[in-house]
Amino acid sequence: MDPLPAQRNAVEPDDREVGRRFAAGDEQALALAYERWAGQIHGMAVRAFGPGPDAEDVTQQTFVSAWTGRAGYRPDKGPLPGWLVGVARHKIADTWAKRERQRRETEAAMSEAQAAPTGRVTAGFDSQVADRFLVLEELDRLGQPQRGIIELAFFEDLTHAQISDRTGIPLGTVKSHIRRTLERLRTRLEVDGAALHA
Repeated sequence: MDPLPAQRNAVEPDDREVGRRFAAGDEQALALAYERWAGQIHGMAVRAFGPGPDAEDVTQQTFVSAWTGRAGYRPDKGPLPGWLVGVARHKIADTWAKRERQRRETEAAMSEAQAAPTGRVTAGFDSQVADRFLVLEELDRLGQPQRGIIELAFFEDLTHAQISDRTGIPLGTVKSHIRRTLERLRTRLEVDGAALHA
């Protein structure tokens, strides 16, 4: 329990005031909103995806989207945390849709690899499909945070610095994770690719 609730309330605005100031574009209100409700939003994302980069991304995207779209929030229509939950639900749905697209792409690549005739003029295309399948398979084997970092770099086309900002992982660590993961992928492609084309 907070031993000095009256003292804290004298300094910090109540939730309604935070919502009013948030809608008005007060950056301190954004910080207070994050401090008060990021745990709830992150909890929703963890229930949807489990702990890891997807849950962290949804949490961050919720607050970024809420802040950039704050003109759509009406304090007189409801409390800010309820509105943030609605934004989070949209971000969760978007992330599920992205995952589903990636799953369909993986299945399509597997089908193409299995259905492609062997020894034909399509060898260059077959090799691309096989390489893509190997990359997707290797990504499935990666642990976190490496997989999340690689997905941000290649699926969302973020720079190393942007990945560091989004995940909170130091820039040097992001670079070393990407370098080691790419080396691992290259080795796998060389070994398995040689076996496939032998």
